[in-house]
Amino acid sequence: MQPAIIKILENKYLWIKWSDETETKIGLQKLRELCPCATCHAERANQSKSYIPLIQKNQIMVAELKVVGNYAINIKWRDGHNTGFYEYTFLRNLAGQE
Repeated sequence: MQPAIIKILENKYLWIKWSDETETKIGLQKLRELCPCATCHAERANQSKSYIPLIQKNQIMVAELKVVGNYAINIKWRDGHNTGFYEYTFLRNLAGQE
């Protein structure tokens, strides 16, 4: 499944219209909390299950979106973090959990 359109809505959501005409909306805070990069993954693995991350506003503001091949997007967050590739299957599954 490929996105046809990807955009940021209200500085709060990643909105995707998929090639099958399905539309999904994912909260930017949720995306940042689940950043798939190795550093963020390791930090989450070292926390207890009751850990609640504190996210600052600039950490959930998108500075830039880039398409990565035909399988993912890369989000550059306003705080400079930009190493996570959000695969389309991950985004589609995450949208189903919202």
